[in-house]
This record gives sequence, C-alpha cells and structure tokens, in this order.
Amino acid sequence: MGRLAQTDGLTDVQQEILATVRDFVDKEIIPVATELEHRDEYPTRIVEGLKELGVFGLMIPEEYGGLGESLLTYALCVEEIARGWMSVSGIINTHFIVAYMLKQHGTREQREYFLPRMATGEVRGAFSMSEPGLGSDVSAITSKGVREGDEYVLNGQKMWLTNGGSSTLVAVLCRTDEGHPEGTAPHKSMTTFLIEKEPGFGQVKPGLTIPGKIDKMGYKGVDTTELIMDGLRVPADRVLGGVTGRGFYQMMDGVEVGRVNVAARGCGVAQRAFELGVAYAQQRHTFGKPIAQHQAIQFKLAEMGTKVEAAHAMMVNAARKKDSGRRNDLEAGMAKYLASEYCKEVVEDAFRIHGGYGFSKEYEIERLYREAPMLLIGEGTAEIQKMIIGRRLLEEYRIQG
Repeated sequence: MGRLAQTDGLTDVQQEILATVRDFVDKEIIPVATELEHRDEYPTRIVEGLKELGVFGLMIPEEYGGLGESLLTYALCVEEIARGWMSVSGIINTHFIVAYMLKQHGTREQREYFLPRMATGEVRGAFSMSEPGLGSDVSAITSKGVREGDEYVLNGQKMWLTNGGSSTLVAVLCRTDEGHPEGTAPHKSMTTFLIEKEPGFGQVKPGLTIPGKIDKMGYKGVDTTELIMDGLRVPADRVLGGVTGRGFYQMMDGVEVGRVNVAARGCGVAQRAFELGVAYAQQRHTFGKPIAQHQAIQFKLAEMGTKVEAAHAMMVNAARKKDSGRRNDLEAGMAKYLASEYCKEVVEDAFRIHGGYGFSKEYEIERLYREAPMLLIGEGTAEIQKMIIGRRLLEEYRIQG
C-alpha cells in the first residue's frame, strides 16, 4: 500500500473494514480478474466471499442485520474493490442503491421484508430507469403502470440493467397517471415499483422477460441486460413508500449516492493503473536504464499520481457531505465527473508507459483500458454532470437584485 489515496480521520472500525477488504482484493480478486473478464464469466466465488465479509449489508442499519456503516466507509470499500476489478464493484453498487432507497423511502413493512435478506446477500438488488430510446432524459420514460384493483399492471422496455439476470429484486421506474391531472409535470407522475423475480434469463416470471446479456467492450463478468414488462402484475403494496408519484425523487436520491460510488470506482481503477504503470516503469529498460529514469516517464508518473490524489480527495469530500445530512448533488457531480475523466487519463498514460505490451491481453492494463470508458457514461454522462454542476453553481452564485 503506497502513499497515495489515503484518508485521514477514519475510526479503528473503518480502518479494520478497509484492511479486510483490501486483503480480500489482493488475494481473491486481482489474481483471477483478468482471466474471468476475458471469459466474461460471472465471479460467483468472489461474490460469495464478499457476502461472507458482510459487504452486501455494509450500509444497511444494524436493526436489519447490516453493519450500519457510513457512505464514506462504503465508498472507500468500493474504491478498493474497483482497484481489483471494476465489474465486482458494479455488482455491489446496484444492490446498495436499492437497499439505500428502501432504507430512506420504503414503508416499514418493505424495510422489514427486504433489508435483512439484502444484508446477507440472499436478496440481490438491481434498479432500472433507462430505456432504449432515452438515456439521461429520465423524464421522457414511457414504461407505464396502471392500477387494477389491488395490483398494478406494468408494460414497457428497460435498458442497461446491471445485475439484470442475477438479481432477485428490481426497483423499476414507471409512469403512473393515477391521481395526477393532465398537465402534471412529467417527473411528478413517476413511481418506483419493487419487482421480485427469480435469477436467470428468459421469462423469469409471468409478464417479465430478461432477454440475455448485452455483449460489451468492457465491464464484463457483471450481467448487463434489457428488461421487458408485458402485462406484469405487481401488488399495490410493492410501490416504494406506498404512494405513487414520488419515484423520480426516490431514484434521484439513489443516483446521487450512486455518483459517489462511480467516483470511487474511478479512483480505484486509476489507482490500479498508477500501480501498474509505476511498477512497469521500474522494470522496463531502454537505452541502458529503467524507463522510470527518463524525464518523459517521470512527468507522466507525476501527472498520474496528482490525478489519483485529487480524485480521491473529491470523492471523500462528497461522501462525507452526504453522511453529514447535507445536500451533496454538486459535490457528487463534481467528484463523479473529475474521477471518471482522470481515470481515463491515468489509464491511458499507464497504457502508454507499457508501450506495445499495453496492447497485449497478457497485461492487466489492457483490461483497464477497456473498462475506464464505462465510467464516462455510467450514472449520467460527463456532459450531464457538467449540466448539473453548472446549474447548481448558478443557484449558489445567483446575482441578487
């Protein structure tokens, strides 16, 4: 463990949790990640190990069987896991967002029913907003829920569902016009439904189909899928929070936390890329000396290290602000934007340091080079982050009078 990306002010418990996760990453993830990634194989053994460590219940309150830890602790664990293999952090992140939404917005019955089993990893969460015809424009969703007696009938198609096949609980955002007069703002007529299902692909329950894994450039191992609802019946008591029309706010609250998570992933991948680059630079010789002794390479290492440190500091700040109960959409947006951009740049510099070997699948940096771009679009594109940041800055610095 080097000097970069250290976090001051952690409790003994936080330090112990992080040390345990770091040890697991070094022993159980890094040695097998590249092989599993090349086969696009779901990391079953790794996931079972993380269940045993209690990672799936890290932020779930102790009263529901979790560890009751802070967002900061969780984000630092995600940073460590992404340093080993970013796909594994994705498996945990979607689960965590659903657990967070249940904790913050669920009814007492919903919390008591789902959270204890989510804490152990028995129930695994996924959430779904995006659709084939839209990405970040959440207000334009067309999936719809219509009430029939004590049930809602859901129809529509969702896209980019992480953990779509392996999850057993999916939080799905749909439009519901019930109780909302015509002309209501689109974001005020959306509802989050909690859909229980069997893991797997094909028709996983009547009216619900998970077609199969989407083949991706990187971010392999974790299953990314579509979700098709065709007359799917959901009990009315599975509306998150028990009231329709609040789904947009619930999802945005979850995504705000998710953006801290994506920032943490960027920090972890960048940190690993730096480790690979600085090690290779000391082993590879050209013109009679290690390339680390060439000024051009030292400049690259200096820039890479500075970016790793800066991204980590912004991510920690965003997490601590959320933990304090304050609004953190500005800080989370900035951290996600900076960490994902810097991650891409640090990975590319490590790739350049490796020279021709960076292009070989035998070297770990090749995998990181394909994984980093996902962070530029996950949980809202870089352009969306800049839009959010710009609007919030104008709110904060509005000219009076």
